[in-house]
Amino acid sequence: MNLSGRLLALLLLFVASGAQAQKFGWVDSEFIMAKMPEYAKAQSELNLISDTWQKEIEAQRKDLEKLHRNYQAEEVVLTEAMKKKRQDEILKKEQDIKLYQNKQFGYEGQLFKKRQELNKPVQDKVFEAVEKVAKKKQLAVLFDKSGDLTMLYTNPAHDYTEFVLEELGLGAEDRNQPGPKGTVKTVAPPKTPVDPNFESDSGASESIVTPKAATKPARSPKKGAK
Repeated sequence: MNLSGRLLALLLLFVASGAQAQKFGWVDSEFIMAKMPEYAKAQSELNLISDTWQKEIEAQRKDLEKLHRNYQAEEVVLTEAMKKKRQDEILKKEQDIKLYQNKQFGYEGQLFKKRQELNKPVQDKVFEAVEKVAKKKQLAVLFDKSGDLTMLYTNPAHDYTEFVLEELGLGAEDRNQPGPKGTVKTVAPPKTPVDPNFESDSGASESIVTPKAATKPARSPKKGAK
């Protein structure tokens, strides 16, 4: 269970015990974690792992492109049996790349598991700090603004995010400004050229779905620039 889920479970426990009329507050767990050095370190490690796996996929894709080029260049001199062998080799290569990609980047793949492994200690630390603040401030309920629970309005008077940061040793004299969220970047592999005359056994050319590349917002031109 992630941090938001645990905070929601804590909320439901308090509500079930009749704590609706008690003091309450809210925190922004994503904002808190973005301020934690160990969280930034975890995201850097995830980016490094992701880049490594992407490069491996790119190398495999280059091999696949080479197989395609060789087949197209030599197709006119190949016998039917040789064509079939080459086509099977290309299809096998495509399937291997798909399997590896799904294993590393797919749902509950290696990247997903690694993210959970690296983020769990950070989430546990934040959750412990939230519990301490709730007890010190005698709060019955603490919502998570960045969690699954939709909050249509939040009164700053009930914001205890800074108290949690102080509990973690990250408090500031002035209110912290939102920090960048840790995202795992991916690099899209080059597209494989498709031979319109080459079809799979199903009669349709196959293609490989690659992970979406992380995008950055375009910078606005500086004043005075031509």
